[in-house]
Amino acid sequence: MTTGEQHSSKNGDNRNEPDSSELTLPNDRAPVLRVIPMPRDINVAGDVFGGWIMAQVDLAGSVPAAEHAQGRIVTVAVNSFLFKQPVAVGDLCSFYAKVDKVGRTSMRVFVEVYAQRRLKPKEVVKVTEAYITYVAVDEHRKPRPVPPLE
Repeated sequence: MTTGEQHSSKNGDNRNEPDSSELTLPNDRAPVLRVIPMPRDINVAGDVFGGWIMAQVDLAGSVPAAEHAQGRIVTVAVNSFLFKQPVAVGDLCSFYAKVDKVGRTSMRVFVEVYAQRRLKPKEVVKVTEAYITYVAVDEHRKPRPVPPLE
């Protein structure tokens, strides 16, 4: 949580998030991506495969990175990735992303993923958060400068 507040959920999982009865989708920004996982996206345990979520997070993170860089970017690092809750087939996953740090040629993007449960659309849970670093590149795939954060 960015505000420094900590909540424990009613089910005792102690993941520092409000329980789903308290959580809503962020209303101060729009998602950069919304996706519904399908049966082909599950693992052997029946949950959505973590690799599928990671791929969607990378796509979501690339949106503000490419906008900020005003051109082509490449993923260079996954700085952190935290799976907070499982995702089920049919959940509506909303991906929120913003550039939070800029270097000379690189940008770090913070991505948060919320799921609206398929059978209970008013139930919202934060399922994933990650920091990913992208580098702006030119037509020869060489790093190029990016503008500073405003």
